[in-house]
Amino acid sequence: MTILLSPLAAAAGIIVHPGVEGRSISTASLRNIYTLRQTLWPNRQPIVIFVLPDDHPVHEAFAKEKLGLYPYRLRQTWDRLSFSGMASAPIEVKDENEMQARVRATPGAIGYTSKDTGHDGIKILRLE
Repeated sequence: MTILLSPLAAAAGIIVHPGVEGRSISTASLRNIYTLRQTLWPNRQPIVIFVLPDDHPVHEAFAKEKLGLYPYRLRQTWDRLSFSGMASAPIEVKDENEMQARVRATPGAIGYTSKDTGHDGIKILRLE
């Protein structure tokens, strides 16, 4: 089965607030963050997760390529944990511009964009 994605969607970059320590993140840590298993950065700062809508092409590419999960499985995990009171679901933003603005303004924030390039006031994490 071949899945065709736009070049922009395929290049999803992981962005964080500039106050987040480190330059890289492991695939396992990224998956743990987005499945709500890891809620604190190594310095004990709370992680604030931002996501695009489930049907957004960049979200679909991020979930499949970076996390190895289908978007609907992520949503099931978020719903189960948030409805049970075990965790708070990620904060959904409407587009990449809002994603960048919210990550820039929120200490401990993590998100993703279609391009793995720098933005003013945002740090890019390399995936290991």
